[in-house]
Order: sequence, then C-alpha cells, then structure tokens
Amino acid sequence: MYLHLGVDSVVREDEIIGIFDLDSTTVSKHTRKFLEVAEKNKKVHNVSFELPKSFVLTGKKNKTKVYISQISSTTLYKRSII
Repeated sequence: MYLHLGVDSVVREDEIIGIFDLDSTTVSKHTRKFLEVAEKNKKVHNVSFELPKSFVLTGKKNKTKVYISQISSTTLYKRSII
C-alpha cells in the first residue's frame, strides 16, 4: 500500500520508519540535529507549500529520506492503518 503525503507525493507504507509531529519532536536538540544533517545530505524532501506539520522518515537498504508534509502526523497515521 501507499501513503499520500501531500501535493503529488506518495511513499510505500513498508518503507515508513516513523511519522512525527514537527511541533513536539523539534523541541529535542537531537531531532533538530538529525534534520539538519539530513538536509545537509540532501535527504529532506519538502512536499508542502504550506506550513509544515509533520515529517515522515522512510528507509530501505540504507537509503533514508525525510519528507516534510503539511498534513498532521495524526492524519497520516490514521491513513496508514486503514
């Protein structure tokens, strides 16, 4: 199955490592550092033209990617379990 992240972006559900809320997770300096390093390594894909609310971490065979989405983490989670 696939999960729609916003605009024209979808990811395979079996590649999703985690779905995270930006407001609550970026409080941690470790998360901010992780996102900073991922962006520096060009692994961050912004799939939103609006205010970002969540990020989705995907990976398969050491190819991790971070998708920034305007859809809330709760909504993305609900979509993924149906």
